This record gives sequence, C-alpha cells and structure tokens, in this order.
Amino acid sequence: MTDVVAVTGIASGGDGVGRLADGRAVFVPRTVPGERVRLRPGSLRVQRRFARGEVEEILEPGAHRVNPPCPHYGRDRCGGCQLQHLDYEAQLAAKRSIVGEALRRIGKLDLPDPEIVPAVAPWRYRAKVTLAATRGAAGFHPFDRPGAVFALEDCHIADRRLMALWEGVRTRWDLLPERLTRLLLRLDRDGGLHLIAESAGEPWSSAEALRQALPREMAVTCWWQPVEGTARIVAGSGTTFPATAFEQVNPSMGQAAREWAVAQLGTEAGSLVWDLYGGVGDTAVLLAGRGARVISVDADERAVEYARRRPEVQASGAETRFIAARVEDVLGELPEPGAIILNPPRGGLHWDVSLRLTGEPVPRVVYISCDPATLARDLHRLAVNYQVRAVRAFDLFPQTAHVETVVVLEGAL
Repeated sequence: MTDVVAVTGIASGGDGVGRLADGRAVFVPRTVPGERVRLRPGSLRVQRRFARGEVEEILEPGAHRVNPPCPHYGRDRCGGCQLQHLDYEAQLAAKRSIVGEALRRIGKLDLPDPEIVPAVAPWRYRAKVTLAATRGAAGFHPFDRPGAVFALEDCHIADRRLMALWEGVRTRWDLLPERLTRLLLRLDRDGGLHLIAESAGEPWSSAEALRQALPREMAVTCWWQPVEGTARIVAGSGTTFPATAFEQVNPSMGQAAREWAVAQLGTEAGSLVWDLYGGVGDTAVLLAGRGARVISVDADERAVEYARRRPEVQASGAETRFIAARVEDVLGELPEPGAIILNPPRGGLHWDVSLRLTGEPVPRVVYISCDPATLARDLHRLAVNYQVRAVRAFDLFPQTAHVETVVVLEGAL
C-alpha cells in the first residue's frame, strides 16, 4: 500500500480526503485539495471502509495552501480550528461542498451545493471561548490528542476583548478556584465581559479579588459553576444576561442568518409562528417586529426569562409567549401555527418533533442548523410531507469546518 496520497477534497470534519491504492478513502488532517502528500510511517490506521493518516511531507503543495497566522495551529496542533491552512475562498468552497454532499448523501436530496454568505470578519469574531483546565493552565485540545490540553496564549478567532481578559486572568491563576475543570470567557451583546469558572471543589471565594486585580475598564462579572450544577454570580454586577445560555458565537453572522430565515417565512401580520429552540429570543424579536404572533419554546429557563424581559418584544406590541420546556414535551399543547422556525442544537430534532411535523404539516418551515449531517437526516425524515424550496449557508465559523445552514421547506397540505 503506497504511502503517497493525492488529496481531492475536504471532508465534513475538515480533513483532506484522498484514496489509497485499494480505493479506500483516506482522511488526512491539515491537507489541501490538489496536493500530493507522503504519510508519516506508522500513522495509517485502516478501517473496513476508510483509513486515517498523518502528513510526513508535502510533496506538491496545493494552490490554496497558506501559512496559518496562529502559532498554536502548527506548534500545538490546536483542534479548535481545522482550516487555517486554507485561503478563505477555498474554505468557503469546502463548506459549500460539505453541506451539499450531506444533503445528497444523507438526505437523499437532489440539490446542488448551496450559495454561502461569507463572514463579515474571518478573524477575531468569537464572542465566547471555552477552555479546558488542567493543573496550573487552561487551553484547548490538540486535534490528535483530545485528552491533552495545551496552555493558550492567544486565540486568533476570539474577540480581542476576550483575549485581553484572558491575559489578565492567566497571570493570576492563584485567584481561580481550586480543582478547576473549565473556564468560559464570554462577551455579551452590550459589551459586558463574563468569566464562568467551573470547578469540582468549594465555591469560588476569591472571585472579587480577581476582579480587583484586573484592569478597571474590564468590569468583568464572575460566575462560579459546580460540575454538573447551575452557574451563579459570585462577583461583579447583577446582570440579567444569562451568560451560560446558548447564543451564537458570531453575533453579526448569526443575526444575518436569522434575518434571512425570518424573511423566507413570508408571514402576514397576526399569523401565528412557532419559534422552536428559541433561546434568548433573537428570532422572536424579528418575528414580533413583523407583527407575527409568536410562541417561543426553549428548555433553558434562564434564556427564556431573559427573552420575556426584552424591551424589543414589549415595544413591538405583538402577542408573544415564551415557554420554558423541552420542545418535544409541549408540541401537543400548542395551537396550530401558520409557520415554524426550527433552530435545534447540534444533535438535530427529537424524533417526536419530526413525527409531529410530518403528521400535521404546516405551510412553511424554516430549519436553521449548525450540523449538515443531522440537518440532512432530519430533512430525509421530513421529505414525506415537505419539499425543499431554498437552501443558503452562512459562514459563522471561519477557520473551522463548521457551517450554518438555513433550509426553507414547504408542506404538502
């Protein structure tokens, strides 16, 4: 079996993909379509249908290869990004292909690769950074050693304000809680900084001392979260922002995707729309602004409470109801909608939700997804009563293999 591979594409996880001499697909991280690479001796791991290997030498570099600007990407083999070695146009092409391939292969849909909306900023866009913690340090996992952690200096896709906070925090490690397991740095929509420390030990008693040790202009709010417990503020302002709730890590691009999704519904004033997996209410705000009546459902009680208090919702005058519950548990109790927006977590729709949508189809459904594979699976299940009318991808996650996709469905009534 030859140790030289011609790379022909980018797979869903961001690895380059080629073929071994026996025709088996082989996935090779940090490679570029159009190049030939020699695999590192002993790195090839062969499975029944595919194989994985690592690069020993690039024999013929691809035309779209670039030097990654982040030192962690090469030196520490950081697993947070997968595509920094590709120029941005090639990243967009790869993501279009990833979505299109999933829709055709898993979804069994005869669709071309979708249009993709480029990111406003391909760097310094993340408003949230989650760090794994070990004794005396915190950082990310190497892509080839997921159990290890390297000490983070600077993340080039994170907002500079978060990295300024991290610079201050990592120099005062003694003021973090003992038995620290995870750190989450977050920038809220008003520019407020949040530091959530998860630990297996006693409550974080030195949080205020850490706040005082940081530059005054940071004004960070510190949260302590026990492992598998609920976070609470231990130092700083009594903000109403739920820092542990889900929110898009790329705010501007997340808003662009939501606005396009809402525009595709074509709802009239007064029509009822279900906003399922509605989070902190961003989609509900847009729907209410168009005069729609909205029922928004999410399992996160803090996110729902925040959504209820949003002044934009109250100012719209639209009838808006927020429910804190699992979507699959309450669908049978909701009045019949004229349209639905779905924005489920990465795992996709619960089977009971798919059954409800196919058993009682509605005129229009818009599905927002961050995972092409589970999106394609769900679309295949929904195909019994729905047809795909439009697909558009949005690059919310530059330098990574992740991509946001919005699909417009019409129900067969």
